[in-house]
Amino acid sequence: MKRDGKRTILIFGCAVLGLTLGACSRAKQPVITQDELARRTQELVDSIASGDPTPWKKYFAEDSMMFDEKGRSMDKAALVKDITPLPPGYSGTIKLVKAQSRIFPNTAILSYDLNETETIFGQNMNARYHETDTWMLRGGDWQIVASQILRYYEDPAPGKAETKKYPEYAGSYEIAPGKTLTVSTDGANLYAQKGQGSKDLLIPEAPDIFFRKGVEGRRLFRRNNGGKVDALIDRRNNEDVVWKKIK
Repeated sequence: MKRDGKRTILIFGCAVLGLTLGACSRAKQPVITQDELARRTQELVDSIASGDPTPWKKYFAEDSMMFDEKGRSMDKAALVKDITPLPPGYSGTIKLVKAQSRIFPNTAILSYDLNETETIFGQNMNARYHETDTWMLRGGDWQIVASQILRYYEDPAPGKAETKKYPEYAGSYEIAPGKTLTVSTDGANLYAQKGQGSKDLLIPEAPDIFFRKGVEGRRLFRRNNGGKVDALIDRRNNEDVVWKKIK
């Protein structure tokens, strides 16, 4: 009985020691905060203009995946190679805003907007992106294992309206029997209406080319060899849906 009691005490002591060591081990795991993730991310984007790949080598894991706004899929080697200085006459800044995070013991997700200002020989350009990065704790280091960036859609700059041409665009267009689109004008503006749906304002971008506010793509009016409008082209992602003019 005494021996069994001693063994019970020994087993209990070992269990407590094991839990204590486990707790100590967990306590020693490096923690990371949203502010630190944002600081590292700002360091990454600050290095783009100068073409310094150092932080990209440091913060991206060797087996990381990067998917950019152009649709490219890159591993770490391709990503680091892509970091090159802006050409002469170009400069720019990128600022991280609206950061959100979900942080777990070994994984952290940071999602945020990037506001970019680029100056090209004195002319300013702006763009907005949204990016989400997944960080993992491996071997005591927090590194990005996956990153995806999207660009916010922005309407093009409106061009000069050639209202005298609007009557040439007006009429009915057909994509299939019974499926029509009507283009109309009030003299100052041009509209497109599918079936009995609402009228969409067509905003001029260039001769015979229009866009709709907040909608990606273009509406182009095609002319035949005689110069008359014979079709409306709905262009999306460089692919065309053709509506033939029927009257």
